Amino acid sequence: MNRALKSPLSPFEDKALPRELYTAKQVRALDRLAMETMPINGFDLMKQAGKAAFRMMLRLWPETPSLSVFCGGGNNGGDGLVIAGLAAQKGLSVEVILLADTESLSGEAAEAWAWLQQLDVFSSLTIMAWQVGLQVQGALIVDCLLGTGLIGDVRGGYASAISAINLLGRPVFAVDIPSGLCSDTGRVLGCAVKAQRTITFIGLKQGLLTGEGPNVVGVLKYDSLGVPETVLTRINPCCLRADWREFEAKLPKRQRAAHKGIYGRVLVIGGDHGMAGAALMAAEAACRVGAGLVYVATRPAHVSAFIARQPEIMAQGIDIAQYLGSMIDGVDVVVIGPGLGQAAWGQQLFQAVMHTNKPMIVDADALNLLAKLNPESRHNWILTPHPGEAARLLNCSIETIERNRFQAATELQQKYGGTIILKGAGTLIAVEPQGNEKATWLANTGNPGMASGGMGDVLSGILGGLLAQKNIDSMMVGPAAVTLHGESANLARLSVGEYSLLASDVLAAIPQLLRVV
Repeated sequence: MNRALKSPLSPFEDKALPRELYTAKQVRALDRLAMETMPINGFDLMKQAGKAAFRMMLRLWPETPSLSVFCGGGNNGGDGLVIAGLAAQKGLSVEVILLADTESLSGEAAEAWAWLQQLDVFSSLTIMAWQVGLQVQGALIVDCLLGTGLIGDVRGGYASAISAINLLGRPVFAVDIPSGLCSDTGRVLGCAVKAQRTITFIGLKQGLLTGEGPNVVGVLKYDSLGVPETVLTRINPCCLRADWREFEAKLPKRQRAAHKGIYGRVLVIGGDHGMAGAALMAAEAACRVGAGLVYVATRPAHVSAFIARQPEIMAQGIDIAQYLGSMIDGVDVVVIGPGLGQAAWGQQLFQAVMHTNKPMIVDADALNLLAKLNPESRHNWILTPHPGEAARLLNCSIETIERNRFQAATELQQKYGGTIILKGAGTLIAVEPQGNEKATWLANTGNPGMASGGMGDVLSGILGGLLAQKNIDSMMVGPAAVTLHGESANLARLSVGEYSLLASDVLAAIPQLLRVV
Protein backbone atom coordinates (compact mmCIF):
# COMPACT_ATOMS: atom_id res chain seq x y z
CA MET A 1 0.00 0.00 0.00
CA ASN A 2 1.43 3.38 -1.00
CA ARG A 3 1.03 5.61 2.04
CA ALA A 4 3.12 8.54 0.86
CA LEU A 5 2.37 10.05 -2.51
CA LYS A 6 4.28 13.23 -3.23
CA SER A 7 2.60 16.09 -5.00
CA PRO A 8 5.18 18.81 -5.67
CA LEU A 9 2.60 21.26 -6.98
CA SER A 10 0.32 21.03 -3.97
CA PRO A 11 -0.23 23.93 -1.55
CA PHE A 12 1.11 21.73 1.26
CA GLU A 13 4.70 22.20 0.06
CA ASP A 14 7.03 19.28 -0.60
CA LYS A 15 6.05 16.87 2.10
CA ALA A 16 4.58 13.45 1.71
CA LEU A 17 1.23 12.75 3.32
CA PRO A 18 -0.37 9.36 3.83
CA ARG A 19 -3.05 8.14 1.50
CA GLU A 20 -5.32 6.94 4.31
CA LEU A 21 -7.43 9.34 6.37
CA TYR A 22 -9.01 8.53 9.71
CA THR A 23 -11.49 9.76 12.30
CA ALA A 24 -10.40 10.58 15.85
CA LYS A 25 -11.89 7.33 17.11
CA GLN A 26 -9.89 5.37 14.56
CA VAL A 27 -6.67 7.19 15.46
CA ARG A 28 -7.17 6.32 19.12
CA ALA A 29 -7.57 2.70 18.07
CA LEU A 30 -4.34 2.97 16.05
CA ASP A 31 -2.59 4.36 19.14
CA ARG A 32 -3.72 1.36 21.18
CA LEU A 33 -2.65 -1.08 18.48
CA ALA A 34 0.73 0.63 18.23
CA MET A 35 1.32 0.32 21.98
CA GLU A 36 0.35 -3.35 21.91
CA THR A 37 2.38 -4.22 18.82
CA MET A 38 5.61 -2.25 19.14
CA PRO A 39 5.34 -2.68 22.24
CA ILE A 40 5.49 0.71 23.92
CA ASN A 41 3.68 2.36 26.80
CA GLY A 42 1.55 5.45 26.44
CA PHE A 43 4.03 7.91 27.91
CA ASP A 44 6.92 6.65 25.77
CA LEU A 45 4.71 7.09 22.71
CA MET A 46 3.93 10.61 23.93
CA LYS A 47 7.64 11.32 24.27
CA GLN A 48 8.19 10.13 20.72
CA ALA A 49 5.50 12.57 19.55
CA GLY A 50 7.07 15.39 21.55
CA LYS A 51 10.51 14.64 20.14
CA ALA A 52 9.18 14.47 16.57
CA ALA A 53 7.39 17.80 17.02
CA PHE A 54 10.47 19.41 18.57
CA ARG A 55 12.73 18.22 15.74
CA MET A 56 10.26 19.58 13.21
CA MET A 57 10.05 22.86 15.09
CA LEU A 58 13.83 23.30 15.00
CA ARG A 59 13.89 22.62 11.25
CA LEU A 60 11.13 25.13 10.60
CA TRP A 61 12.33 27.86 13.00
CA PRO A 62 16.04 27.16 13.57
CA GLU A 63 16.77 30.67 14.84
CA THR A 64 13.95 31.01 17.33
CA PRO A 65 15.34 32.10 20.74
CA SER A 66 12.22 31.47 22.82
CA LEU A 67 8.87 29.79 22.82
CA SER A 68 5.62 29.87 24.73
CA VAL A 69 3.98 26.46 25.02
CA PHE A 70 0.23 26.54 25.70
CA CYS A 71 -0.76 23.29 27.40
CA GLY A 72 -4.26 21.96 28.05
CA GLY A 73 -5.25 19.31 30.52
CA GLY A 74 -5.27 16.30 28.19
CA ASN A 75 -2.68 14.31 26.28
CA ASN A 76 -2.16 17.16 23.83
CA GLY A 77 -1.01 19.21 26.80
CA GLY A 78 1.29 16.34 27.75
CA ASP A 79 2.90 16.61 24.30
CA GLY A 80 3.49 20.27 25.06
CA LEU A 81 5.18 19.52 28.39
CA VAL A 82 7.58 17.16 26.62
CA ILE A 83 8.35 19.80 23.98
CA ALA A 84 8.96 22.38 26.71
CA GLY A 85 11.44 20.09 28.48
CA LEU A 86 13.32 19.30 25.27
CA ALA A 87 13.50 22.98 24.34
CA ALA A 88 14.85 23.91 27.76
CA GLN A 89 17.51 21.20 27.45
CA LYS A 90 18.46 22.75 24.12
CA GLY A 91 19.00 26.10 25.82
CA LEU A 92 15.93 27.92 24.56
CA SER A 93 14.03 30.32 26.77
CA VAL A 94 10.75 28.53 27.50
CA GLU A 95 7.53 29.53 29.20
CA VAL A 96 4.77 27.01 29.84
CA ILE A 97 1.27 28.44 30.01
CA LEU A 98 -1.12 26.01 31.67
CA LEU A 99 -4.86 25.87 31.12
CA ALA A 100 -5.35 23.16 33.74
CA ASP A 101 -4.24 22.69 37.33
CA THR A 102 -1.32 20.27 37.39
CA GLU A 103 -3.01 18.44 40.28
CA SER A 104 -5.87 17.52 37.94
CA LEU A 105 -3.67 15.93 35.28
CA SER A 106 -4.07 12.21 34.77
CA GLY A 107 -2.66 9.38 32.65
CA GLU A 108 0.17 10.23 30.28
CA ALA A 109 -0.27 13.96 30.85
CA ALA A 110 0.43 13.47 34.57
CA GLU A 111 3.48 11.36 33.68
CA ALA A 112 4.70 14.14 31.40
CA TRP A 113 4.42 16.66 34.22
CA ALA A 114 6.33 14.35 36.58
CA TRP A 115 9.00 13.81 33.89
CA LEU A 116 9.36 17.56 33.35
CA GLN A 117 9.81 18.22 37.06
CA GLN A 118 12.66 15.71 37.23
CA LEU A 119 14.72 17.45 34.54
CA ASP A 120 17.79 19.41 35.59
CA VAL A 121 16.53 22.36 33.55
CA PHE A 122 13.12 22.46 35.24
CA SER A 123 14.08 25.50 37.29
CA SER A 124 14.87 27.44 34.09
CA LEU A 125 11.29 27.13 32.89
CA THR A 126 8.74 29.86 33.43
CA ILE A 127 5.50 28.15 34.37
CA MET A 128 2.29 30.08 34.80
CA ALA A 129 -1.45 29.64 34.69
CA TRP A 130 -3.35 31.25 31.84
CA GLN A 131 -5.30 34.38 32.57
CA VAL A 132 -6.69 37.05 30.31
CA GLY A 133 -4.15 39.84 29.85
CA LEU A 134 -1.13 37.62 30.45
CA GLN A 135 1.93 38.94 28.66
CA VAL A 136 3.16 36.13 26.41
CA GLN A 137 6.91 36.36 25.82
CA GLY A 138 7.84 33.61 23.38
CA ALA A 139 8.87 34.45 19.83
CA LEU A 140 7.23 31.18 18.74
CA ILE A 141 3.90 29.89 20.02
CA VAL A 142 3.39 26.13 20.43
CA ASP A 143 -0.26 25.13 20.53
CA CYS A 144 -0.93 22.08 22.70
CA LEU A 145 -4.26 23.15 24.15
CA LEU A 146 -6.87 20.80 22.72
CA GLY A 147 -6.48 17.60 20.75
CA THR A 148 -8.78 15.31 18.83
CA GLY A 149 -11.11 14.64 21.75
CA LEU A 150 -12.88 18.00 21.46
CA ILE A 151 -16.61 17.63 20.84
CA GLY A 152 -18.48 20.82 21.71
CA ASP A 153 -17.58 24.46 21.12
CA VAL A 154 -14.49 25.85 22.84
CA ARG A 155 -15.40 27.88 25.93
CA GLY A 156 -13.98 29.64 28.96
CA GLY A 157 -10.25 30.00 29.40
CA TYR A 158 -9.50 27.89 26.35
CA ALA A 159 -11.50 30.27 24.14
CA SER A 160 -9.76 33.33 25.59
CA ALA A 161 -6.33 31.69 25.18
CA ILE A 162 -7.04 30.85 21.54
CA SER A 163 -8.20 34.41 20.90
CA ALA A 164 -5.03 35.76 22.49
CA ILE A 165 -2.79 33.45 20.43
CA ASN A 166 -4.44 34.59 17.21
CA LEU A 167 -3.98 38.24 18.14
CA LEU A 168 -0.28 37.95 18.98
CA GLY A 169 0.82 38.04 15.35
CA ARG A 170 3.59 35.51 15.99
CA PRO A 171 4.25 32.20 14.25
CA VAL A 172 2.22 29.33 15.68
CA PHE A 173 3.16 25.65 15.62
CA ALA A 174 0.17 23.38 16.27
CA VAL A 175 0.84 19.90 17.62
CA ASP A 176 -1.39 17.12 16.26
CA ILE A 177 -4.22 19.53 15.38
CA PRO A 178 -4.92 23.25 15.75
CA SER A 179 -6.91 23.64 18.95
CA GLY A 180 -10.60 24.13 18.27
CA LEU A 181 -10.69 22.29 14.93
CA CYS A 182 -12.86 19.17 14.74
CA SER A 183 -10.60 16.39 13.50
CA ASP A 184 -13.53 14.44 12.05
CA THR A 185 -15.30 17.15 10.06
CA GLY A 186 -12.91 20.06 9.53
CA ARG A 187 -15.33 22.40 11.30
CA VAL A 188 -14.13 25.09 13.69
CA LEU A 189 -15.82 24.49 17.03
CA GLY A 190 -16.49 28.05 18.11
CA CYS A 191 -12.92 29.27 17.62
CA ALA A 192 -9.61 27.72 16.60
CA VAL A 193 -5.93 28.50 16.67
CA LYS A 194 -4.67 29.71 13.31
CA ALA A 195 -1.34 27.96 12.83
CA GLN A 196 1.43 28.51 10.31
CA ARG A 197 2.53 24.88 10.63
CA THR A 198 0.86 21.76 12.03
CA ILE A 199 2.41 18.37 12.70
CA THR A 200 0.18 15.34 13.12
CA PHE A 201 1.00 11.78 14.12
CA ILE A 202 0.33 8.10 13.31
CA GLY A 203 -3.04 8.47 11.54
CA LEU A 204 -3.80 11.47 9.35
CA LYS A 205 -7.02 13.09 10.61
CA GLN A 206 -9.49 13.74 7.80
CA GLY A 207 -10.69 17.07 9.21
CA LEU A 208 -7.26 18.63 8.76
CA LEU A 209 -7.75 18.69 4.98
CA THR A 210 -11.30 19.87 4.34
CA GLY A 211 -13.88 22.43 5.41
CA GLU A 212 -12.26 25.12 7.55
CA GLY A 213 -9.24 22.92 8.20
CA PRO A 214 -7.01 24.42 5.49
CA ASN A 215 -7.71 27.91 6.90
CA VAL A 216 -6.17 27.08 10.29
CA VAL A 217 -3.76 24.19 9.68
CA GLY A 218 -1.22 26.08 7.59
CA VAL A 219 1.45 23.79 6.14
CA LEU A 220 0.76 20.24 7.27
CA LYS A 221 3.51 17.82 8.31
CA TYR A 222 3.12 14.16 9.21
CA ASP A 223 5.15 11.73 11.32
CA SER A 224 4.26 8.06 11.77
CA LEU A 225 6.34 7.90 15.01
CA GLY A 226 7.80 4.68 13.70
CA VAL A 227 4.51 2.79 13.95
CA PRO A 228 4.84 -0.30 11.73
CA GLU A 229 2.90 -0.51 8.49
CA THR A 230 1.30 -3.70 9.79
CA VAL A 231 -0.43 -1.65 12.48
CA LEU A 232 -1.60 1.07 10.15
CA THR A 233 -3.25 -1.44 7.81
CA ARG A 234 -5.32 -3.10 10.52
CA ILE A 235 -7.96 -0.37 10.53
CA ASN A 236 -9.75 0.52 7.31
CA PRO A 237 -9.62 4.28 6.75
CA CYS A 238 -12.84 6.27 6.46
CA CYS A 239 -11.51 8.16 3.47
CA LEU A 240 -8.64 8.10 0.98
CA ARG A 241 -6.55 11.11 0.00
CA ALA A 242 -6.65 11.57 -3.75
CA ASP A 243 -3.38 12.55 -5.39
CA TRP A 244 -2.83 13.32 -9.06
CA ARG A 245 0.41 11.32 -9.14
CA GLU A 246 -1.51 8.15 -8.34
CA PHE A 247 -4.07 8.66 -11.08
CA GLU A 248 -1.54 9.92 -13.59
CA ALA A 249 0.22 6.58 -13.28
CA LYS A 250 -3.06 4.74 -13.95
CA LEU A 251 -4.05 6.61 -17.11
CA PRO A 252 -3.55 4.19 -20.01
CA LYS A 253 -1.09 4.94 -22.77
CA ARG A 254 -2.68 5.71 -26.12
CA GLN A 255 -2.72 2.90 -28.66
CA ARG A 256 -0.37 3.33 -31.62
CA ALA A 257 -3.28 2.61 -33.99
CA ALA A 258 -5.72 4.81 -32.09
CA HIS A 259 -8.52 6.77 -33.74
CA LYS A 260 -10.96 9.33 -32.39
CA GLY A 261 -13.79 6.83 -32.07
CA ILE A 262 -11.92 4.97 -29.34
CA TYR A 263 -11.84 7.96 -27.01
CA GLY A 264 -15.50 8.79 -26.85
CA ARG A 265 -17.98 11.46 -27.85
CA VAL A 266 -18.98 14.20 -25.41
CA LEU A 267 -21.93 16.56 -25.70
CA VAL A 268 -21.89 19.75 -23.61
CA ILE A 269 -25.31 21.36 -23.21
CA GLY A 270 -25.51 24.94 -21.98
CA GLY A 271 -24.58 28.51 -22.69
CA ASP A 272 -27.77 30.51 -22.46
CA HIS A 273 -27.69 34.21 -23.33
CA GLY A 274 -24.89 35.91 -21.45
CA MET A 275 -23.34 32.61 -20.31
CA ALA A 276 -21.78 31.20 -23.46
CA GLY A 277 -18.31 31.07 -21.93
CA ALA A 278 -19.31 28.43 -19.38
CA ALA A 279 -20.27 25.88 -22.04
CA LEU A 280 -17.25 26.80 -24.16
CA MET A 281 -14.79 26.23 -21.31
CA ALA A 282 -16.41 22.90 -20.43
CA ALA A 283 -16.11 21.80 -24.05
CA GLU A 284 -12.49 22.94 -24.28
CA ALA A 285 -11.66 21.02 -21.11
CA ALA A 286 -13.21 17.85 -22.55
CA CYS A 287 -11.01 18.30 -25.61
CA ARG A 288 -7.89 18.90 -23.55
CA VAL A 289 -8.24 15.67 -21.55
CA GLY A 290 -8.42 13.58 -24.69
CA ALA A 291 -12.05 13.07 -25.65
CA GLY A 292 -12.27 11.90 -29.26
CA LEU A 293 -15.09 14.20 -30.37
CA VAL A 294 -16.71 17.09 -28.50
CA TYR A 295 -20.06 18.62 -29.42
CA VAL A 296 -21.89 21.58 -27.94
CA ALA A 297 -25.60 22.36 -27.95
CA THR A 298 -25.99 26.06 -27.25
CA ARG A 299 -27.84 29.16 -28.33
CA PRO A 300 -27.60 29.71 -32.12
CA ALA A 301 -26.11 33.16 -31.58
CA HIS A 302 -23.05 31.61 -29.94
CA VAL A 303 -22.06 29.10 -32.59
CA SER A 304 -19.79 31.35 -34.64
CA ALA A 305 -17.90 32.47 -31.53
CA PHE A 306 -17.40 28.86 -30.46
CA ILE A 307 -15.99 27.89 -33.83
CA ALA A 308 -13.70 30.92 -33.90
CA ARG A 309 -12.36 30.19 -30.41
CA GLN A 310 -12.03 26.41 -30.70
CA PRO A 311 -12.61 25.03 -34.18
CA GLU A 312 -12.21 21.43 -32.96
CA ILE A 313 -15.54 21.77 -31.12
CA MET A 314 -18.64 20.95 -33.14
CA ALA A 315 -21.17 23.53 -32.00
CA GLN A 316 -24.82 23.44 -32.97
CA GLY A 317 -27.46 26.05 -32.28
CA ILE A 318 -30.51 24.69 -30.45
CA ASP A 319 -33.64 26.75 -29.91
CA ILE A 320 -36.00 24.01 -28.78
CA ALA A 321 -35.43 20.70 -27.05
CA GLN A 322 -36.87 18.51 -29.81
CA TYR A 323 -33.74 19.09 -31.89
CA LEU A 324 -31.55 17.76 -29.09
CA GLY A 325 -32.54 14.09 -29.31
CA SER A 326 -30.34 13.10 -32.24
CA MET A 327 -27.33 14.83 -30.69
CA ILE A 328 -27.78 12.94 -27.41
CA ASP A 329 -28.21 9.64 -29.26
CA GLY A 330 -24.89 10.06 -31.02
CA VAL A 331 -22.66 10.62 -27.96
CA ASP A 332 -21.30 8.58 -25.06
CA VAL A 333 -21.46 11.21 -22.30
CA VAL A 334 -23.55 14.33 -21.72
CA VAL A 335 -22.34 17.33 -19.72
CA ILE A 336 -25.40 19.34 -18.72
CA GLY A 337 -25.39 22.60 -16.79
CA PRO A 338 -22.55 25.01 -17.66
CA GLY A 339 -24.30 28.30 -18.44
CA LEU A 340 -27.62 26.47 -18.81
CA GLY A 341 -29.66 28.93 -16.78
CA GLN A 342 -33.03 28.15 -15.23
CA ALA A 343 -35.25 29.93 -17.74
CA ALA A 344 -37.54 28.12 -20.18
CA TRP A 345 -34.74 27.28 -22.64
CA GLY A 346 -32.59 25.64 -19.98
CA GLN A 347 -35.53 23.80 -18.45
CA GLN A 348 -36.48 22.27 -21.82
CA LEU A 349 -32.97 21.02 -22.50
CA PHE A 350 -32.65 19.71 -18.97
CA GLN A 351 -35.89 17.74 -19.22
CA ALA A 352 -34.80 16.24 -22.54
CA VAL A 353 -31.58 14.97 -20.99
CA MET A 354 -33.32 13.60 -17.90
CA HIS A 355 -35.49 11.40 -20.13
CA THR A 356 -32.41 9.57 -21.41
CA ASN A 357 -30.20 7.09 -19.64
CA LYS A 358 -26.92 8.43 -20.96
CA PRO A 359 -23.93 8.71 -18.63
CA MET A 360 -23.83 12.36 -17.65
CA ILE A 361 -22.15 15.10 -15.67
CA VAL A 362 -24.70 17.32 -13.90
CA ASP A 363 -23.34 20.72 -12.94
CA ALA A 364 -24.34 24.31 -12.13
CA ASP A 365 -27.93 25.22 -13.02
CA ALA A 366 -28.72 21.63 -13.94
CA LEU A 367 -28.17 20.82 -10.26
CA ASN A 368 -30.59 23.55 -9.25
CA LEU A 369 -33.17 22.17 -11.65
CA LEU A 370 -32.50 18.66 -10.38
CA ALA A 371 -33.15 19.81 -6.81
CA LYS A 372 -36.71 20.74 -7.80
CA LEU A 373 -37.41 17.18 -8.92
CA ASN A 374 -37.53 13.93 -7.01
CA PRO A 375 -35.46 11.82 -9.40
CA GLU A 376 -34.64 8.17 -9.03
CA SER A 377 -31.03 7.49 -8.21
CA ARG A 378 -28.70 6.62 -11.09
CA HIS A 379 -25.43 4.79 -11.11
CA ASN A 380 -24.12 6.43 -14.28
CA TRP A 381 -24.05 10.13 -13.45
CA ILE A 382 -21.67 12.45 -11.65
CA LEU A 383 -23.11 15.38 -9.69
CA THR A 384 -20.78 18.27 -8.88
CA PRO A 385 -22.42 20.54 -6.26
CA HIS A 386 -20.78 23.31 -4.30
CA PRO A 387 -22.17 23.67 -0.74
CA GLY A 388 -25.07 25.89 -1.82
CA GLU A 389 -26.18 23.47 -4.50
CA ALA A 390 -25.68 20.55 -2.12
CA ALA A 391 -27.96 22.25 0.40
CA ARG A 392 -30.69 22.56 -2.23
CA LEU A 393 -30.25 18.93 -3.27
CA LEU A 394 -30.66 17.78 0.34
CA ASN A 395 -33.24 20.43 1.24
CA CYS A 396 -31.19 21.74 4.14
CA SER A 397 -29.04 24.75 5.00
CA ILE A 398 -25.51 25.45 3.80
CA GLU A 399 -24.50 25.44 7.47
CA THR A 400 -25.73 21.85 7.74
CA ILE A 401 -23.61 20.86 4.75
CA GLU A 402 -20.50 22.52 6.11
CA ARG A 403 -21.04 21.17 9.62
CA ASN A 404 -20.11 17.72 8.34
CA ARG A 405 -19.05 17.60 4.70
CA PHE A 406 -18.34 13.87 4.88
CA GLN A 407 -21.85 13.12 6.03
CA ALA A 408 -23.32 15.45 3.41
CA ALA A 409 -21.38 13.78 0.59
CA THR A 410 -22.50 10.36 1.79
CA GLU A 411 -26.15 11.42 2.04
CA LEU A 412 -26.03 12.90 -1.45
CA GLN A 413 -24.57 9.70 -2.84
CA GLN A 414 -27.16 7.56 -1.08
CA LYS A 415 -30.02 9.74 -2.32
CA TYR A 416 -28.92 10.32 -5.91
CA GLY A 417 -26.54 7.45 -6.61
CA GLY A 418 -23.55 7.64 -8.94
CA THR A 419 -20.61 9.80 -7.95
CA ILE A 420 -20.93 12.97 -5.88
CA ILE A 421 -18.25 15.65 -5.99
CA LEU A 422 -18.79 18.06 -3.09
CA LYS A 423 -16.63 20.99 -4.06
CA GLY A 424 -14.73 23.30 -1.74
CA ALA A 425 -11.42 23.31 0.12
CA GLY A 426 -10.68 19.62 0.42
CA THR A 427 -13.16 18.50 -2.24
CA LEU A 428 -14.89 15.22 -1.36
CA ILE A 429 -15.65 12.55 -3.95
CA ALA A 430 -18.21 9.95 -2.85
CA VAL A 431 -18.53 7.05 -5.28
CA GLU A 432 -20.85 4.08 -5.28
CA PRO A 433 -19.40 1.38 -3.01
CA GLN A 434 -17.95 -1.56 -4.90
CA GLY A 435 -17.88 -4.45 -2.44
CA ASN A 436 -15.30 -3.54 0.21
CA GLU A 437 -13.74 -0.80 -1.87
CA LYS A 438 -13.51 2.58 -0.12
CA ALA A 439 -16.25 4.88 -1.32
CA THR A 440 -14.97 8.35 -0.36
CA TRP A 441 -11.94 10.32 -1.53
CA LEU A 442 -10.62 13.70 -0.38
CA ALA A 443 -8.62 15.87 -2.77
CA ASN A 444 -6.41 18.34 -0.87
CA THR A 445 -5.31 20.20 -3.95
CA GLY A 446 -5.98 23.51 -5.65
CA ASN A 447 -5.53 27.01 -4.24
CA PRO A 448 -7.57 30.10 -3.27
CA GLY A 449 -7.16 31.57 -6.75
CA MET A 450 -9.79 29.08 -7.86
CA ALA A 451 -12.43 31.17 -6.13
CA SER A 452 -13.47 32.74 -9.42
CA GLY A 453 -16.00 32.14 -12.17
CA GLY A 454 -15.68 29.28 -14.60
CA MET A 455 -13.63 26.87 -12.48
CA GLY A 456 -16.55 24.48 -12.07
CA ASP A 457 -17.21 24.54 -15.82
CA VAL A 458 -13.64 23.42 -16.48
CA LEU A 459 -14.05 20.60 -13.95
CA SER A 460 -17.28 19.40 -15.55
CA GLY A 461 -15.56 19.27 -18.94
CA ILE A 462 -12.61 17.31 -17.51
CA LEU A 463 -15.05 14.84 -15.98
CA GLY A 464 -16.97 14.43 -19.22
CA GLY A 465 -13.83 14.01 -21.29
CA LEU A 466 -12.39 11.33 -19.02
CA LEU A 467 -15.68 9.48 -18.54
CA ALA A 468 -16.17 9.19 -22.30
CA GLN A 469 -12.93 7.23 -22.69
CA LYS A 470 -13.84 3.59 -22.27
CA ASN A 471 -10.30 2.51 -21.45
CA ILE A 472 -10.32 4.61 -18.27
CA ASP A 473 -11.81 3.00 -15.16
CA SER A 474 -15.04 4.88 -14.48
CA MET A 475 -14.48 4.53 -10.71
CA MET A 476 -11.34 6.63 -10.90
CA VAL A 477 -12.80 9.37 -13.10
CA GLY A 478 -14.07 11.48 -10.17
CA PRO A 479 -10.89 11.64 -8.08
CA ALA A 480 -8.65 11.76 -11.16
CA ALA A 481 -10.57 14.71 -12.62
CA VAL A 482 -10.63 16.67 -9.36
CA THR A 483 -6.90 16.22 -8.76
CA LEU A 484 -6.02 17.05 -12.38
CA HIS A 485 -8.16 20.17 -12.08
CA GLY A 486 -6.54 21.24 -8.80
CA GLU A 487 -2.98 20.54 -9.83
CA SER A 488 -3.52 22.38 -13.12
CA ALA A 489 -4.63 25.37 -11.05
CA ASN A 490 -1.53 25.04 -8.88
CA LEU A 491 0.65 24.95 -11.95
CA ALA A 492 -1.10 27.99 -13.45
CA ARG A 493 -0.65 29.84 -10.16
CA LEU A 494 3.11 29.67 -10.61
CA SER A 495 2.74 31.92 -13.68
CA VAL A 496 -0.06 34.31 -12.76
CA GLY A 497 -0.45 34.12 -8.98
CA GLU A 498 -3.63 33.61 -7.01
CA TYR A 499 -5.20 37.04 -7.45
CA SER A 500 -5.08 36.87 -11.24
CA LEU A 501 -5.85 33.19 -11.74
CA LEU A 502 -8.61 32.54 -14.28
CA ALA A 503 -10.41 29.39 -15.36
CA SER A 504 -8.84 29.79 -18.79
CA ASP A 505 -5.40 29.69 -17.14
CA VAL A 506 -6.32 26.32 -15.65
CA LEU A 507 -7.39 25.12 -19.10
CA ALA A 508 -4.04 26.15 -20.53
CA ALA A 509 -2.15 24.26 -17.82
CA ILE A 510 -3.89 20.91 -18.33
CA PRO A 511 -1.65 19.81 -21.25
CA GLN A 512 1.47 20.39 -19.17
CA LEU A 513 0.35 17.73 -16.72
CA LEU A 514 -1.00 15.30 -19.31
CA ARG A 515 1.90 15.42 -21.73
CA VAL A 516 3.91 13.01 -19.58
CA VAL A 517 1.16 10.36 -19.63
